[in-house]
Amino acid sequence: MRSLRARLLWFLLAAIVLAAGTQAFIAYRTVLQEADDIFDHHMQQMALSLRAGLPPSSAVGGLGGGEENFEFIVQIWTLDGIRIFESAAQAALPQRAVLGFSNVQARGTTYRVFSLATRSLVIQVAQDMAARRRMAGTLALRTVGPIVLAAPLLMLVVWWVVSRSLAPVSRVRRQVATRQADDLSPLSETDLPEEVRPLVHELNLLFVRVRQAFEAQKHFVADAAHELRSPLAALKLQVQGLQRASDDATRELAVARLAAGIDRATRLVEQMLALARHEASAAAGAQPEPVSLPEVARLAISDTVAAAQSRDIDIGIVRADPATVQGQPEALRTLLRNLIDNAVKYTPPGGRVDIAIAAAAAGVELSVDDSGPGLPESERERVLDRFYRAGQPQAPGSGLGLSIVKSIADLHGATVALDRSSLGGLRVLIRFPS
Repeated sequence: MRSLRARLLWFLLAAIVLAAGTQAFIAYRTVLQEADDIFDHHMQQMALSLRAGLPPSSAVGGLGGGEENFEFIVQIWTLDGIRIFESAAQAALPQRAVLGFSNVQARGTTYRVFSLATRSLVIQVAQDMAARRRMAGTLALRTVGPIVLAAPLLMLVVWWVVSRSLAPVSRVRRQVATRQADDLSPLSETDLPEEVRPLVHELNLLFVRVRQAFEAQKHFVADAAHELRSPLAALKLQVQGLQRASDDATRELAVARLAAGIDRATRLVEQMLALARHEASAAAGAQPEPVSLPEVARLAISDTVAAAQSRDIDIGIVRADPATVQGQPEALRTLLRNLIDNAVKYTPPGGRVDIAIAAAAAGVELSVDDSGPGLPESERERVLDRFYRAGQPQAPGSGLGLSIVKSIADLHGATVALDRSSLGGLRVLIRFPS
C-alpha cells in the first residue's frame, strides 16, 4: 500500500462496493415495502368494489376445483355469518373476520387478509404471502439489477481516471530513473497535478542548486590548477636561488623573496577558498538572518587596521546609519574586509580610506572611498572578474578580492558599482535592497 495509485484504487473501489451494496440493500428493502403497500392497496380497492353486493346468480360456491387459485382468495359473508361467495372452496380461511388487515395461517402458509363490513355483507380478500413475496422480490431484483451492473462499470471508470491522472507522475518517475548522474536539467512540469507540481518545482530548484555547486567546484578546481601553477613555479625558482646563494647578503635577499612568495601563495589560497566557500553557500541556499551593517563595519576595520597603520593610512567610518539587512554575518564581514583591504593596498602611505553606511527608503548603501590612484572607466567592470588585476605593480594581490565582493553581493541580492571617489581614488558602492 505504499503506492499512491494502489492506495487510491483500493479505497475508491472499496467505497464503490460499499456504496453499491448499501444502495442495493436499501433499494431492495424499499421496493419490498412499497410492493406490500401496493398489494394492500389493490386488496383494499377490490374489497371496496364489492360493497354493492353480488347478483343472485353469483351466490354459489365459487370456482370449480380445477380453476381454484389459492394465491388470491375472495370470500363474502352475510352479517349472520352465512358465506355466500368464495373464490376457493378449500381455502380453509377463518369464517370470523377481523376487520382491516391481518395475517392468517392456513394450508401451511400465511395469508394477508383484508376484511370490510358493509350494511349487509362482510367482504374478505386474502393473498398468499409467499406469492406476494415472490412478486415483490422479482420487482426488487429488477430495481437492484442496474445498481449491480453499474458498480463494475463505475469501478472501471475509476481505475481509468486514477491511472490517467497519475500518468504524469509516472512520467516524472521514469525521467528521474533514466537520468545519468551528471544530468541536472529541469524536469518537465507540463500537465502535472497541482498537488505534485510544487514537489517537481522544488526538485528542479534543487537541481539548479546542485548544478551551481558542481559548477562552482569545477571552476574552483580549474582556477586552482591555473593560478597556483605560477606561484608554485616562482617558489621553486626562489628556492633554487636560495640554494645557489654564495654569500650572506644574497642568501638573505633570496630568503626575503621566498617569504614574500609564500605570503602571496598563502593569500591566493585563502582568497580562492573564501570564494569557493561563498559560492557554495549561495548554491546551498543558506538561510539569511538580520545583520547590523555598522557592527560588521567595525569588525572589518578591526581586521585591517594593523595593515592600515603600518602604512600610516587614516581609516574610519564617516557615516553609520542604524541599518540592518538580511544576510549572512560572516559573508558580509568578508565583503567589507576585502573592500577595505583592497583600498589599503592601492592607497599610498599617508592616504585615507572612508567607510559610509546610509539608510534610505529604497534600501541601504555601503560605500568605501580611498585616496588612491583610482581606476579608469575601461577597467572598472573588468576588476570584478576573477584573477584580473589593475596595472598597479606596487600592490601585490591575487585578483580575487573584488570577485569575492561581487559573489557575496549577488548572494545578498545587492549590486556593486565602481566610480570616482571624492577623495580622488576609487569608490565602491554596494546597494542592498530594502
